[in-house]
Amino acid sequence: MTRKNQKRFEVIHPDCAAVDVGGGEHLAAVDPTKCADPVKRFSTFTDDLHAMADWFESMGVKMVAMEATGVYWIPLFEILDRRGFKVYLVNSRATRQITGRKSDVLDCQWILQLMTHGLLRGAFRPSDEVCSLRSLVRQRGNKVRDQAKALNRMQKALVQMNIQLAQVISNIAGVTGMSILRAIVEGERDPEVLAMLRDKRVKADQATVARSLRGNWRAEHLHALSQELAAYDFLEKQIGECDQAIAHALERLPVLQADVVPPSKTLRNPHRSNEQQLILHRALNKAMGVDLTAIPTIGIDTALVLASELGADLSRFPTSQHFCSWLGLAPPTRISGGKPLPG
Repeated sequence: MTRKNQKRFEVIHPDCAAVDVGGGEHLAAVDPTKCADPVKRFSTFTDDLHAMADWFESMGVKMVAMEATGVYWIPLFEILDRRGFKVYLVNSRATRQITGRKSDVLDCQWILQLMTHGLLRGAFRPSDEVCSLRSLVRQRGNKVRDQAKALNRMQKALVQMNIQLAQVISNIAGVTGMSILRAIVEGERDPEVLAMLRDKRVKADQATVARSLRGNWRAEHLHALSQELAAYDFLEKQIGECDQAIAHALERLPVLQADVVPPSKTLRNPHRSNEQQLILHRALNKAMGVDLTAIPTIGIDTALVLASELGADLSRFPTSQHFCSWLGLAPPTRISGGKPLPG
């Protein structure tokens, strides 16, 4: 086939640009027919990000494609989005360069070429209000996991002293467990006195609890227990602050259901009072338009994750099949030799 008869890719997005995102600098590329220097370097300082947006505007750019590289893309994405550009955040798998041809300049030009011919799809990113909620919910999740680690280290210190409290109560973070731990940290060592802090709902009798509290009190393990209990309390305070920020973020979301039906069930949470649970529950119902907790096994925390990761507007997903694929629940479509390929 002669070069004259070869088919060329159709230009789908003539007014686009591309950015190779990095930690210290970004490389931006525009259509080489529009200027003599189609590739420019910009630092990651805020004024340079605005300078990049100014350059794009002067070149008549309408949309910008960039790879989702770590968290480095977030400031640039937000600035370009506020400046009115349609930003495509693309998976790095879709922009893989030809083997042996790898440089930052070539990368941004390659992304530009793929975008020009409509070969890239933008990743799902909810509205700015939902993104704010998502950051808060993820931060709360981090704090809950950190608190669980502190609790595990407290349990380790107890076991090293052969304090078998976890064998007689179901949860050392409960009323009985925390009362006994605080008394130990404050200096109490008498098993009988510690056992008197047992809540009446504990199945094990007082004598059994006292037996579990006879151990080898070592200074180094008591020091670790004291520090981890302080960390646990500090994280509990931070989780409460996250809950307050989440409630305010939910109030800023568009209201889809003004007349909220009171929740039909009380959903308990170890970190929140019933009143706090009710406030979050009602705010979730208003923002989502439905009561997600009506689904079996879905509680407030799981509903918060769904609301913060997706928002109420699912129009970006054309069908339920697309949504299932985005969730990773659809069968793989990349198959070679009868075997599914990753990615």
